[in-house]
Amino acid sequence: MNHAHIEHKTPPKLAHGALRVVALGGIGEIGRNMTVFEYGGKLLIIDCGVLFPEDHQPGVNLILPDFSSIRDRLQDVVAVVLTHGHEDHIGGVPYLLRERPDIPVVGSKLTVAFIEAKLKEHRITPKTVQVAEGTSLSLGPFDLEFLAVNHSIPDGLAIAVRTGAGLVLHTGDFKMDQFPLDRRITDLAGFARLGTEGVDLFLVDSTNADVPGFTTSEKDLAPAIDTVFRTAPRRIIVSSFASHVHRIQQVIDAAHRHKRKVAFVGRSMVRNMTIAQNLGYLTIPRNTLVDFRRLQKSDDPNVVLICTGSQGEPLAALSRMAKKDHAISIAEGDTVLLASSLIPGNENAIYAVINALTQLGANVVHKGNAKVHVSGHASAGELAYCYNLVKPRNVMPVHGEWRHLKANAAVAESTGIDPARIVLAEDGVTVDLHKGRATISGRVTAGLVFVDGDNVGGTTEDTLRERRQLAEEGSVTVLAILDAETGELAEPAEFFTRGFACTDADLDKAAAAVGKAVGQARPARGGRGPVKDPEAVIEQATADWMRRFYNRAPVVTAIVVDA
Repeated sequence: MNHAHIEHKTPPKLAHGALRVVALGGIGEIGRNMTVFEYGGKLLIIDCGVLFPEDHQPGVNLILPDFSSIRDRLQDVVAVVLTHGHEDHIGGVPYLLRERPDIPVVGSKLTVAFIEAKLKEHRITPKTVQVAEGTSLSLGPFDLEFLAVNHSIPDGLAIAVRTGAGLVLHTGDFKMDQFPLDRRITDLAGFARLGTEGVDLFLVDSTNADVPGFTTSEKDLAPAIDTVFRTAPRRIIVSSFASHVHRIQQVIDAAHRHKRKVAFVGRSMVRNMTIAQNLGYLTIPRNTLVDFRRLQKSDDPNVVLICTGSQGEPLAALSRMAKKDHAISIAEGDTVLLASSLIPGNENAIYAVINALTQLGANVVHKGNAKVHVSGHASAGELAYCYNLVKPRNVMPVHGEWRHLKANAAVAESTGIDPARIVLAEDGVTVDLHKGRATISGRVTAGLVFVDGDNVGGTTEDTLRERRQLAEEGSVTVLAILDAETGELAEPAEFFTRGFACTDADLDKAAAAVGKAVGQARPARGGRGPVKDPEAVIEQATADWMRRFYNRAPVVTAIVVDA
């Protein structure tokens, strides 16, 4: 197999007639999907999503792909093509369009509607192009064909990209559910037709590649969801992604059967479900939907609240309910249904919410104790089926962590694909398709770009390291008054601690250590005169003392005042 290695350097100039593919996100992680295709001096982008932060990234709202490698070539971008409307595929588009607002955004009807609504909140009016399965579109040197794929959101598309370098097929996120709720199945006939034409590079969703067999059908969830609605003694609070239209349709259908009213909670949920209903992707029976505001002061036990927060996001509605920081108060006998998957990295946050809800008296139903979720991604059996249909010349697993990529590569190899033609890349690694062969050619910058409030890119790993240190170790501020002439401490240093327990007697000892360090730092001749960089001397002395006597490493800040 072609493996990505850290020593790969800046790629050479693209050979004449070659196609370059580089993922700026989505390989080696779940989320932040963004793939850039370069041919004939032009760039085509497929997807531009976000990654949600983990526990070790405090204060971060979102994580974006790194645009730095294409920033000076944004005028060469012919379009951003979106495979579907999930946040990990469209959430980064507003930040890209801030840098060049007139980049055309291409997608299916529901995807375009979702991105237009999102961009409106960012005060950006995009140039959108709506496409559908079975249609084609030419963008500069790229000829695109769109194929239907089944996923956990309506209107998903796979994309065939034709250039002079060959034919690339990008599956997007997909599975092969033969009984989808919207009866829109993955276009396997189209995959086979492209295979007959000759697929030179196959970019394949890896998220479920380490799961054997075939992914369970959406329709198989109906009995478990119905059981929840039949047995719940009081209110039901359902948490799901704000774009998971299929799952929300199942919940609404169950609510209607059991004569329960439904309300959407949260701005993104209300926005997306209103769009889905207006476009005909979501069917809500008459007199079923009520305005959430009517329920805020109501204790009606026969209602269903549909909200966000299934991943433990701190600002989402469900997390706020768990913290008693929401208009809806969880009460004894309420049922909470988590109707989404558990994204790797979110485990601690999700279980913290589950524990808090349980402590409040709720019965929490989730994937771990009931069949209330199925994946939106193809398992190993479906991937093998696709490899046998398409018979690609080269394979590049995408969309997954390393274990998923490796598992996908193993599936491809098991179907007879030459291991030398399976490219295991990672974010930033460039793959060149030239004369029918895909090979790794180099590496470009593809780091994590943090969105921290309104600050984009200003927060760094060093910032996060300091935040973690503050959270885990506390802080110590040292106030030192120095004699400007002698360089000596005019009086013992004072210490102000936050999140760090320390006795007064020990602080006196710390003050003595600081005084000694300042004395030793004074000029050797005569021992008089100002200390060079006294703040650094005091901070180091304090940190050394705290480490030696407390085995702790608080953040130390020195404030020096001349007497």
